[in-house]
Amino acid sequence: MSQTHAIRTADDLGTALRAARKARGLRLEDVALAAGVGIRFLSELERGKASVRLEETLRVITALGVRLELEDPDAGG
Repeated sequence: MSQTHAIRTADDLGTALRAARKARGLRLEDVALAAGVGIRFLSELERGKASVRLEETLRVITALGVRLELEDPDAGG
């Protein structure tokens, strides 16, 4: 079953990523290693630190096997 989360803040993204990691039974260390990022970075990302780097964030998303999509509610289609 697919789950969708509205992401409006860094905190929303962190909460969603933490939930995805825990749902998969993964430790911070597991995801950090798979994404090629540090544990500190991942921990800050999950806590919603607003100054995280996009490239590393996208690698974490990929390592978790989740997808980030942008939806334009004003686009007709």
